Amino acid sequence: MTVLITGAARGIGRGLRDAFAARGEEVIGTCRGTPPDPGRWITLDVRNPDDHRAMAQALGATPLSLLVCNAGIYPDKGMTVFDYPAEAWADAFAVNVTGVFLTVQALLPNLRRGAGRIAILSSAMGSDARAPGGSYVYRASKAAVLNLGRNLATDLRAEGIAVGIYHPGWVRTEMGGPGAEIDTDTAVRGLMARFDGLDMGTSGCFLSQDGSPIPF
Repeated sequence: MTVLITGAARGIGRGLRDAFAARGEEVIGTCRGTPPDPGRWITLDVRNPDDHRAMAQALGATPLSLLVCNAGIYPDKGMTVFDYPAEAWADAFAVNVTGVFLTVQALLPNLRRGAGRIAILSSAMGSDARAPGGSYVYRASKAAVLNLGRNLATDLRAEGIAVGIYHPGWVRTEMGGPGAEIDTDTAVRGLMARFDGLDMGTSGCFLSQDGSPIPF
């Protein structure tokens, strides 16, 4: 089993990478800068189409069994409605939405070879049914990637490629902050259980790390 995880240098992505490696699976992590350890890494800024092409070339014909689209940013954390610069919108959608699409697009041949599956990390903050206000940029981008994931699930069903969309929980990472509800290990264990259960029967699902469905 070969797993590729974007944004794997820290936080949830790093936790997932370490957990898959501990299970004895081949894991490829992506990061924007210098790799944090001697493992197998690919340099990838998900905003950069050239990086995606280079990644595809580096992988060659390697079959992928699972792609985890984890890389994401939260540029408007703590902003008020009067703070939002246009750049925050552009950056969030470039990473959280376009970056996911470009990753899937680049690696689709590898997923086909490996009868692979795709796991996209969205957030309950992207749920249209839950609209408590604030964090407009992050919420909108996570709603968009939820929509992207569900449409990919429809279009890739004929090829047998399952696509799941997941809320990792409010996690004590650099993004989530020290007051978050769960630690990284809890999020990782839950997410891996969801990934293990991802098949054509659950393709298009939007689930929390604990398995509970998230309303759209």
